[in-house]
Amino acid sequence: MQDRRENARDKVIYGGVAEIGETGTRRECIVRNISDKGASVEFSDTANLPREQISLRIARKGRSFLAKVVWWRDNFVGLAFSGQAPEPVSDLEERLRKSEIKKRQLQRRINELLGER
Repeated sequence: MQDRRENARDKVIYGGVAEIGETGTRRECIVRNISDKGASVEFSDTANLPREQISLRIARKGRSFLAKVVWWRDNFVGLAFSGQAPEPVSDLEERLRKSEIKKRQLQRRINELLGER
């Protein structure tokens, strides 16, 4: 298969979040390779994405990209970047939310073990 990309992509394994279209549906994904102009991402199940603009957030790189779906096959999707998303990416809010949920779960479990309700 001939590679038609203008720029070589670096093979990586980054966690990412794709925000799809105007609905704002968010899906976690794995970025498998990336360049300045695009990326290949893998979703946990078959991806049926509209060919509209999506936002791809990669916390490890601290960046967010606006992208267009160029191709997809099963759960693999090829994206072409159309620009950088305006807001800077910080996973602090997401980590704090998960931490608060975990704290509440642990507090409930402690209360159960102590016989408190």
